[in-house]
Amino acid sequence: MATQSAVPEDTDLIECWCCGRRQPVGSVVRLGNHPEVGVCLRCAHFLHQQAWNREDALHPSVGSWLRDALRSARHAVIQHGWHQRPVIGRPLRWLGQHLP
Repeated sequence: MATQSAVPEDTDLIECWCCGRRQPVGSVVRLGNHPEVGVCLRCAHFLHQQAWNREDALHPSVGSWLRDALRSARHAVIQHGWHQRPVIGRPLRWLGQHLP
C-alpha cells in the first residue's frame, strides 16, 4: 500500500542551492555536469561578479584596475545611499546596470 504525504509537492518550484529560496523552473540556472544543482538568477549574477573579482585578482591588468575602481565607486555610492537620492539616484542606478 502506497502512502501519500500530507503536503503535496509542488514540482513547478525549485529550491536555489545558494540562497534556499523556491523559484519557478524557468528562473533557475542549471550547472552543466550537475543538472540537479539549480541557482536562482539573483545568485547566478552574484556568482558571476565573484568570478570576475577572482579573475581580476589572479591576472592584474589595466582593465582589472579600472574594474576595481568602478567596484570601489559603486560600493561608496551604495554605502552613502546616493543611489536613493531624488536627483542623482536614477542616473546612478542606470550606470550601475550598465557597468561591469
